[in-house]
Parts: sequence; C-alpha cells; structure tokens
Amino acid sequence: MKLQFSKQPLKLLLMLVVLVASGLLMSHCNISSNNADLTEKNLKSETIVTGLNMPWAMAFLPDGRVLVTERGGKLRLVKGNQLDPQEVAGIPKVYYRGQGGLLDVVLHPNYKENGWIYISYSSPKKEGEAGEDNGANTALMRAKLDGHQLTNIEHLYKASPNVRGGVHFGGKILFDNKGYVFLSLGERGQKENSQNLSKAQGKMVRLHEDGKIPTDNPFVKTKDALPEIWSYGHRNPQGLVIHPATGTIWAHEHGPQGGDELNIVEKGKNYGWPLITYGIDYDNSIISDKTEAPGLEQPVIYWKPSIAPCGMTFVNSPNFKDWNGDLLVGSLKFQNLEHLIIKGNKVVKKEIIFDKIGRVRDVKQGPDGNIYVVIESSGSIVKISPKA
Repeated sequence: MKLQFSKQPLKLLLMLVVLVASGLLMSHCNISSNNADLTEKNLKSETIVTGLNMPWAMAFLPDGRVLVTERGGKLRLVKGNQLDPQEVAGIPKVYYRGQGGLLDVVLHPNYKENGWIYISYSSPKKEGEAGEDNGANTALMRAKLDGHQLTNIEHLYKASPNVRGGVHFGGKILFDNKGYVFLSLGERGQKENSQNLSKAQGKMVRLHEDGKIPTDNPFVKTKDALPEIWSYGHRNPQGLVIHPATGTIWAHEHGPQGGDELNIVEKGKNYGWPLITYGIDYDNSIISDKTEAPGLEQPVIYWKPSIAPCGMTFVNSPNFKDWNGDLLVGSLKFQNLEHLIIKGNKVVKKEIIFDKIGRVRDVKQGPDGNIYVVIESSGSIVKISPKA
C-alpha cells in the first residue's frame, strides 16, 4: 500500500522551522531592531552639568562622582549631576596662560585597589630647571583623593625645556594594556624641536606608573636622546585613546592651518612635523612643500580645513552597538562631534553629528555606556544616549 502525505501540513512545518531558526539566529547575533542603522536621529543629548569655568577633562570615579579639571587651575567634583561648590585642594600652581593650565585627569586602571589619580598641567619654571625664565612646560603628577583634598602627591615627570610661549602643551594621559602611562607633549610653538630628540617638545613619552623610564623605550641607548621618548614629530596631540580590541594607540593632533591628523602611535616612529604637513602656516606661508617623505609616517586621515580636534573616544558599548569600534572626535573650531567609522586601521567613512554642540574639550564613554562630552564654551557636560 502506498502512503500519501498532505502537502499543506508539510508547508506549515517548514515555515515553523524557518521562523524558529531565524529567531535563534537573531538571538545568537545579539541583533536589536532598536539599534539597527544607528544615526543621530536615534540619539538624544541633554546637558547634565553646568557652572564649570573652562573645563578641560573629566574622569569617572567608581562611586558615581566625576572629577573635572578647569584650565584655570581648579579640580572639581560632580555628584548626582550637581557641581560641588567646594573645589578639591592640593593642585600645584599652574601656568594659566594661552592654552596652558590644568589639563587632563585619568584614573589608574587599578584605581579601586590603589586610589591613584593622574593629572597633567602646565608647570611654571622652577629654580634650576632648563629653559626660559617665566616659561613653563607640561608636567605629570599623581595623587589620592581624601574628601576634597589631594594627598600622597607625587610629581612624576616634567617636559624640558621651559618655554615662555602660551601654546601647544599637549597634555593627554593614557594607560596602555601593559600598565605603561603615556603623556602627549606639544612642541610649545617651536616646531623645529619636534625633530630634536634631546628636547621634550612634540613628543609622546612612555613611563612606568611611578614615573620611572622603561628600559625598552626606543631611544634609551641613543646618544643625546631623551630616554622617555616613545615617538616624535608631533605638533600638539590632544586626543589619545587605546583601541578596545587591538590595544593599538590612536592619537589626533592639531595641525597648522589645515592638516590636523589622526595617527596610530607606534614605538620609535617619526610623525613628520614640520618636515611634512598637509597644512600651511597661519600667515599662509609654506611650512613644507612635502606631504610625505621616506621614514616619516603618514596619518590615518587628515582634516583640511582644520577642525581643531580635541577629545576622542572609541565606542565600546551595548548602547551604541552599530558604532562599536568606531571613533568619536570632538571639534573646537566647528563645535561638533565627528563619527569616524573604523575598519581595521582605516577610516572608511565619517559624518558630523550634534552640530553646534559647543567647543568640545573632552569626549568619554561613561560607566553606564553613554557618551559624555565636556563643552568648554558653555562650561557644561552633555550626555548622549539612545532615545527610548
């Protein structure tokens, strides 16, 4: 006897299998329809802190408070989106002139265990230091926080020589995945010294967490070179981050008129300033007729016209799944954020978001996975998060 099957139940069974498989696939891939094709339209911005005076950087404490530097020399605390009227005492005298002052603040990766807070600032010349009288250069210190008081203050490093000008202090701090601390140094308006390995101008320096110099730094055995130098040929780097997946260090720096750069910072490399540049000087004169040369690194991208980049973060958050691995870069000049889509070590696309948000000084991803932006012009902190 020949068995016969109805085609209708079989079709229904196949449809059910497809639907179940699709559901399992979506669950496995962690796909969320709410976050597909994320754009600015899916996001909201809200000012959560006001009343700051020339804020420069922020750091999130484990207890929910936020440390904020004000370039005039004050370290402030924010709790529950309210600015604490009492400043934190113990900040050394800063050289508050031009672009100088109190700069970056970063927590040690093991802050919960050791309590160390790292701070950069422009330090006035002290007796016995090299350089110009009434000058300054970028310094790095660390301390612990007890209430509204810095304690256990340790002065770890100061760039040399002191320079009287008020520009290009760099000042960004970064810990890599091996526990080394990096500090960016601007060339203090003396561009030729970016290529001089005997001067801490236009450099990226690498230190142990206590300020000692690692013996495997690239120029430790180079005659007349400063052993703290990791890379050179920089102009004024004010964005410094580590890729959450690869551990590579990315930095952006201010160019002259045109020629802001985004670079991947590597051991011993020369990033070219002022031998090569995509910009011209502010008086429209030519700094270099070359944009590339043997032995000099090319940027990942450059901006022309300049955007005056300041602050930067890699996105690594469940709140912004479509953007994970991408960069957000702040602009002082155009008062917006740029979203850079990263594939490997390349920027494959960029877009402007939150136009006219204000002069951006710092961009950080918070512990809650949202993006926080320090706005210099309005003395505020803005939170960016997905719309409900």
